[in-house]
Amino acid sequence: MEQEKINRINQLAKKSRTPAGLTPREKEEQAALRQEYVAAYRRDLEAQLKGIVVVEPDGTRHKLPKKP
Repeated sequence: MEQEKINRINQLAKKSRTPAGLTPREKEEQAALRQEYVAAYRRDLEAQLKGIVVVEPDGTRHKLPKKP
């Protein structure tokens, strides 16, 4: 995710804590940006986990199995 979008998420979060709050349009934008951020985080985490190889004491190697 681009740094500009992360900065916008933070900016909206700060504004939401002010007495003025967020407009309905800003709330929609915040929700969409958060969904995009969570999706990117999950993709990155899955990619990182796919690269992990477990080495057993007997020397065999295998990738982590995907849980259902």
